[in-house]
Amino acid sequence: MIVKADVCIVGGGPAGLVLALLLGRRGVDAVVLEKHETFLRDFRGDTVHPSTLQLMDELGLGEELERLPHRILRQIQITYDGGTFRPVDFARLRAPYPYVMMLPQSDFLELLAEHGNFALYRGADVVGVRRRDRRVVGVTARTAEGPVEVDAPLTVACDGRHSTVRRELGLKSKVFGAPMDVLWFRLPREPGDPEGLAGRVDEGRLFIGIDRGDYWQMGFVVPKGGDEQVRAAGLPAFRAAIADSVPYLAGRVAEIQDWDRVRTLTVRMDRLFRWHVPGALLIGDAAHAMSPVGGVGINLAIQDAVAAARVIGAAFEQGRPPTERELATVQRRRSLPTAGTQLVQRALQRAMLTRALTGHPTTPPLPVRLLDRYPALGAIPARVIGVGLRPEHV
Repeated sequence: MIVKADVCIVGGGPAGLVLALLLGRRGVDAVVLEKHETFLRDFRGDTVHPSTLQLMDELGLGEELERLPHRILRQIQITYDGGTFRPVDFARLRAPYPYVMMLPQSDFLELLAEHGNFALYRGADVVGVRRRDRRVVGVTARTAEGPVEVDAPLTVACDGRHSTVRRELGLKSKVFGAPMDVLWFRLPREPGDPEGLAGRVDEGRLFIGIDRGDYWQMGFVVPKGGDEQVRAAGLPAFRAAIADSVPYLAGRVAEIQDWDRVRTLTVRMDRLFRWHVPGALLIGDAAHAMSPVGGVGINLAIQDAVAAARVIGAAFEQGRPPTERELATVQRRRSLPTAGTQLVQRALQRAMLTRALTGHPTTPPLPVRLLDRYPALGAIPARVIGVGLRPEHV
């Protein structure tokens, strides 16, 4: 089957669907190829930051988003042996939405898909990039009904850190070290538990708990490559480590009955030198894989999509696809906030994560102590995490 469109978007995540929605509103014919049949995933990022909430308002979808089941996060708290510290306070933001909304990403994506004027192909696994005279002219995908070829003058890769398009194009990146991986699992949440996002730093251990209402999405942060060692020690040792570090979960660790309930996120951080080639643009994690620190990856990907839609939409309104020089303006606009955010993430990894994972004394680092002692300062990291270094608007 051959599908023709103005723009072929590979990946139906936040960046891909926001881009498709914005292009559809400008009359650009967009096709989205999503590898999976549904948007349901275990432990994908479920944070909607203040700048994204404002963007949804600008799109006229704010009220519908509010009606979806969600939780509100106003502070980030981290517990050390010496007490609990609150270094990040979103409530102090001077913004229309001084909080982070926690809701299943699948619900967020379904809302975008429902209101977008674009073709969405689910279960379409892109396996190759099509070229003509050294220019990308579409992709080839594998579906349950057979192969599909998309013919489009512009392809935008939004297919994440393991991007097929990125691999096929052979694009090179600058790779930054990440000192950790994360083991994700779920445990029931009960009345009287902390609310929001709670971290626990122990001797050589770091746990993160994300309040999902009736359950905790828990992250056990381990040194890079430490997944095999944790699994080799056995489930009883894993459960004991949780109970020791997070005592209020001690009576629930038996819920982890096998390793199938524990998923590993291999953390990587990098940034492409070039986000574009003739006929193709890469945005979001396909262009710059982010650390999970601060949960900012979704926020940055959506802002990339808004910037890209502005350039792509303007070109097609003139009756032509964007030139490579125009695609380069997207990278120039988004490179500074991306590089700045990665710099902050790397600093936090050195100051907090590496210190915790190497078994150093579990007193909080000086920045955490200062931010907790002077609460007004909590608005600074809240702005970097929640709004970003260069927020985009429709």
